[in-house]
Amino acid sequence: MKNLNILVTACFLIFISCKDDKPVKRDVRVDILIQNGIVYNGINVEPSHISIGIKEDKIYYIGDESTFNIIASKVIDASGLIVSPGFIDPHTHADKDLNDISTSQNLPFLMQGVTTVVIGNDGRSFYPISKYKKLYEQNGIGTNAVLLVGHGTVRNEVVGNSNREANKDEILGMQTIIQKEMDAGAFGISTGLFYAPGSYASTDEVISLAKIVAQNDGIYDTHLRDESAYSIGLIPAIEEAIEIGRQSKLPIHISHIKCLGVDSWHKSDSIINIINTARREGIDVTANQYPYDASATSLKASVVPRWAESGGIDSLFFRYETPSLKHQILEETKTNIARRGGADKLLIVKAEESSFVGKNLLEISKQLNKTPEEAVFNIIKLGAVKVASFNMIPEDIHNFMKQKWVVTGSDGGSGHPRKYGSFPRKYNKYVKEEQQITISQFINNSTSKTAEILKIKNRGVLKIGNYADVIIFDPETFKDLADYTDAFQFAQGLEYSIINGKISVETGKATKLLNGKVLKK
Repeated sequence: MKNLNILVTACFLIFISCKDDKPVKRDVRVDILIQNGIVYNGINVEPSHISIGIKEDKIYYIGDESTFNIIASKVIDASGLIVSPGFIDPHTHADKDLNDISTSQNLPFLMQGVTTVVIGNDGRSFYPISKYKKLYEQNGIGTNAVLLVGHGTVRNEVVGNSNREANKDEILGMQTIIQKEMDAGAFGISTGLFYAPGSYASTDEVISLAKIVAQNDGIYDTHLRDESAYSIGLIPAIEEAIEIGRQSKLPIHISHIKCLGVDSWHKSDSIINIINTARREGIDVTANQYPYDASATSLKASVVPRWAESGGIDSLFFRYETPSLKHQILEETKTNIARRGGADKLLIVKAEESSFVGKNLLEISKQLNKTPEEAVFNIIKLGAVKVASFNMIPEDIHNFMKQKWVVTGSDGGSGHPRKYGSFPRKYNKYVKEEQQITISQFINNSTSKTAEILKIKNRGVLKIGNYADVIIFDPETFKDLADYTDAFQFAQGLEYSIINGKISVETGKATKLLNGKVLKK
């Protein structure tokens, strides 16, 4: 009996000992550990409270740390902050900044949470891609970059800046260049069919070039032929883009979708129906949108008749000084000014003549004692001029923003606040203040959806094995500061930006490290 009691007691002690033992945690070593954040992974609707471990350039661990002992070289406490995939901007004009080593950090985009920019939009790309890809790799860039080949650039190389159709040999020449640019790393082709020389191309020409891109599993990004009533009209321009996708069998991405000017207001419902119908047909149609009611472009592009500028600026002024043509040019310019909402709606944001900046066309025309349409030619004769054009209404902006196939884009170029503030503005104005969309809609359609559209692999989602492009921002202070009186103010509220596993922004300040890469298809 005594031996039996001893055996029972021993077994009980062993049982208690085993019950109290906790599983031994396995050590996991990472470079960066993000803890305590409100994590939106780029796909899910609801956030989670998990830790993220980064090792080298990849996401190495995601979880609650209950089963692993995570040893990190650097720990980031993200308490009260939102952790998200880095934003992907599908339409920028960051090319010039990336080309210059003094601005290649790409701070206007970096400080609003953008970790990847697309360049070569609107049919204009720096040519050849191989040259600029090598430049970026040698000098370093602050954000990742996706390169497109511009249709207008290619057309200018082969056909020139002439208002005529390309012949068969010229189309073959353009196809050859596009194939070389795709081989060099372009993700697809961009068109600027509103701008010269792209506006001189027929739909058939564009389809013939788009088919080369389709053969290379690329995408088609387009500034539509018309966003108002300049030529064929907004809805026919949407239908043209869809037809290009239908015949060339490649994804169609409409850049900065909008209803521009009084002739096109309230057409968003019709456009949405047309695009949804095309999507049901199996045509992959998507769009991006910047969260502002003013567009921006050159004064020449916004109001001067396209036919009049065929051949370039010298040809434009030759025609303008020709009495038989001047009256027609002025009349069409006057009509185009009205389409933009009037001369008081065209604000000069960048000009060689600095005294014009901050004034609208009506004010300058009075200053020059000219009609607004005459003042246009006085102004552009002095050099390139950019305008912000106040020509959209909230109804259309809201309608487009709520579509699952519309993602955030900036169209960021000098002089308009969208270059410095698009993503935080969308969050602050349309998520927080107006509640037009949810925070998960904003994040998902600024990250994973954009990566899917652009065919960017292993980015846009917080997932083990994906590249570590991660941002952390303060939900209370994340907002844009740039406006139309001062378009060069960095956004606030971004606490951290991690690009390819390296810290680019730390506690709200840029680290001056060039962590970006030219992305490959």
